Amino acid sequence: MSTEATAAQPARVRRGLTIGARRALFAGLVTATIVGLIALMRQTLAPGGLSPLDVLLVALFAVTLPWTVIGFWNAVIGFWLLRFSDDPVAAVLPVAARVSPHATITGSTAILVCVRNEVPDRIVRSLRPLLGGLAAAGHGADFHAYVLSDTSDSAIAVAEETAFAVLAAEFSGRIALTYRRRADNAGFKAGNIAEFCERYGDAHDYAVTLDADSVVPAEAVLRLVRIVEADPKLGILQGLVIGRPATSAFARLFQYSMRLGMRSYTVGSAWWQADCGPYWGHNAVLRLEPFRKHCELSALPGTGPLGGHVLSHDQIEAVLMRRAGYEVRVLPEETLGFEENPPTLVEFVRRDLRWCQGNMQYWRFLGLPGLRPVSRYQLLFAILMFFGSPAWVALTVLGPLAGLGGAGIDVDAALVLFWILLPMWFAPQLATVLDMVTRPSGAMTFGGRAALCGSAVLAMGFMQMLVPVMWIAHFIFLIGLPFGRGIGWGAQARDDHAVPAATAMRLLWPQTVLGLSVLLLVFLTVPAALPYALVLAAGPALAVPLAVATASPRVGRLLQRLGICRLPEERDPPAILRAIDPAAAAPLATSGATPGATPAP
Repeated sequence: MSTEATAAQPARVRRGLTIGARRALFAGLVTATIVGLIALMRQTLAPGGLSPLDVLLVALFAVTLPWTVIGFWNAVIGFWLLRFSDDPVAAVLPVAARVSPHATITGSTAILVCVRNEVPDRIVRSLRPLLGGLAAAGHGADFHAYVLSDTSDSAIAVAEETAFAVLAAEFSGRIALTYRRRADNAGFKAGNIAEFCERYGDAHDYAVTLDADSVVPAEAVLRLVRIVEADPKLGILQGLVIGRPATSAFARLFQYSMRLGMRSYTVGSAWWQADCGPYWGHNAVLRLEPFRKHCELSALPGTGPLGGHVLSHDQIEAVLMRRAGYEVRVLPEETLGFEENPPTLVEFVRRDLRWCQGNMQYWRFLGLPGLRPVSRYQLLFAILMFFGSPAWVALTVLGPLAGLGGAGIDVDAALVLFWILLPMWFAPQLATVLDMVTRPSGAMTFGGRAALCGSAVLAMGFMQMLVPVMWIAHFIFLIGLPFGRGIGWGAQARDDHAVPAATAMRLLWPQTVLGLSVLLLVFLTVPAALPYALVLAAGPALAVPLAVATASPRVGRLLQRLGICRLPEERDPPAILRAIDPAAAAPLATSGATPGATPAP
């Protein structure tokens, strides 16, 4: 670009910053923001000096800040790139701009579908259009699908063997499919893939990892593989995964918020993480030779929930791949595949606690020699993501006591702090809404500005109730981990189902008691602060009715009928979703969507 052109477009994002400069800038922004917020919290609590309780509250507040502040700056940077970069994807993954959609594929790729006690027919329906698409594109010989089963239920195992034998026969001569079941599930998913690598790895150059609920179009797999082939330094390429349109009220609300938030957040984080990106364990391409050589995971010493096999293996494999000199990158495009989210709050809690248990094993890897600084940060951040929950719980419970006796608090500073933090929590969602409503056709993919903004407000309100519920769940779970109280790693209940009030109460009574107690304490001590306390305590206080209502099929049908939290793919289902479920096209008839419309980049 000429000097004149550069001067004429001062607002355009340039890709001149080195990775080191990007990280230094990001670290500076995060550090300055955290320091400023801590200073404001100190001012709030110390109009007459800090008491021991005030010191504790400031310390707890500091522990909660990294997740909030990092998310905020990821969203800001992502929004800036999406709005002012000529090519946001190229800004975070330069090789993607150079790869032709018709580039020849020379390597052999294994497609790995890891399953355990799942409904075989669901997987067959998801896998069939992928295999058919690859074969139709003339790439059947370049791919080999493997269904890697760790199923322990003998009846399901028989159904699996039959279903995948039929599917293999259907594609015989066009694309290969192998079904393999292990006698046990040693090492869980990581062990499942390790056994594949030992048994079949020599036959393939790359592996595409999929989960049982993954729905991926052939075009997405071809794009990911072509990018990896174009850059021999790429060890793992992670594709962005979006939520599949859902009928459950819980899933609709949750994934609408996630869909809004992931655009800016993922682009922003990929901009500075760059070659030290994340791996989420599915919807990604692995370069098999370095993966087999450098990413094998041994069992951890000790027993109990924090010993034995590594549970959350994916991020460990990512940092090991980077340590070996290969890059780990993210391709932040919304056309690379779908996943299902838990249909109920109960299932969501169970899944999150499994992740919590897995992440708590990461402390054993923080001291691994040779890790990149960003890799160590990623492991530490994954731990703090859950350790921030006890800090929030303690802050919520002890905070009302700060207003008792002494000089009280600086009300003006407290209000400023509240109104700074609230939009920071929702910065990823707000960034996407702002991006969409200011584009000529951006909001139309979500049904127009009114539908987008209305659903966004409802989804963010739901998330504000959900997050404190999860803080308490994490807090209780973390207390039990040192005493051997872990959680099983079984199959998920993916189908919509109601949650009886008794079931919700058995799981969520601690949230209910704590939420109501905090609201009562605030009412008795600082009644003027009650509206602000509702932001943190309303969700736990109403956890049981929230779980029951969002699992209700009637509520789900109502949201669907009213078009609330309707994703672009529900308005205009892509071909792969129509192939899996022809009924998926039904909402299009009443949505007013224009066939063929695609989400804004």
